[in-house]
Amino acid sequence: MQENELPTNPEAGAETLATENTSTMENPENSQENTEIADLKRQLEESKNKYLYLYSDFENFRRNAARERQELAKTAGRDIMTAMLSVLDDFDRASKNGALSEGMQLIHHKLVHTLQGKGLEQVETKAGDSFNADFHEAITEIPAPAEDLKGKIVDVIEPAYRLGDRIIRFAKVVVGN
Repeated sequence: MQENELPTNPEAGAETLATENTSTMENPENSQENTEIADLKRQLEESKNKYLYLYSDFENFRRNAARERQELAKTAGRDIMTAMLSVLDDFDRASKNGALSEGMQLIHHKLVHTLQGKGLEQVETKAGDSFNADFHEAITEIPAPAEDLKGKIVDVIEPAYRLGDRIIRFAKVVVGN
């Protein structure tokens, strides 16, 4: 309806003016509501992202803590085991020289089995094996007694030991050059 024209029905004209006024008033409210809705959606998205970040951070922490606990449980007796290895070496040396009596042999046997029960295992190293720095510590090099022993182990002074997945003592070996 044009502004110049007067409505023939006064009630219809009032409704038309009211509708025009409310529609012009709703537009600012609608844009304000739309802005508020957009802000709320943005805040919700930020909150979701923060939640996901914190949740994944917590899960990583929990996994790392569990892994550290398992590692600690596997190697808890590492210091004790390392200290006991020198005793075990003395028993081995005495046994090789025939200086152990029967009682001492029983004690040696019991010590070996106790340490093995706690997870200690000897890494097999013998003369003629290739030198591997991951398991062996070369304490000296000597001229190889045979050509095929060059760069290989000539003698094992002390064996290597493993506790769980970790080497707690490297084998002390003599290497031929």
